[in-house]
Amino acid sequence: MAGLLANDTEQIDRRTSRSICDAVGERLQQSLRPEPRLPTHLEDLLNELKKRDLDSH
Repeated sequence: MAGLLANDTEQIDRRTSRSICDAVGERLQQSLRPEPRLPTHLEDLLNELKKRDLDSH
């Protein structure tokens, strides 16, 4: 990889590099957002279903 960079005569300026880094960071934040939690009552119902399913086996 270093060899590829050493032979590259076209470079980007600091401002362009910063813009690219910011854009990548924003996309990563959007992609890696935690999934929203279910309302408590729905979570309780799902837990009850899981418990009943385990009890039935």
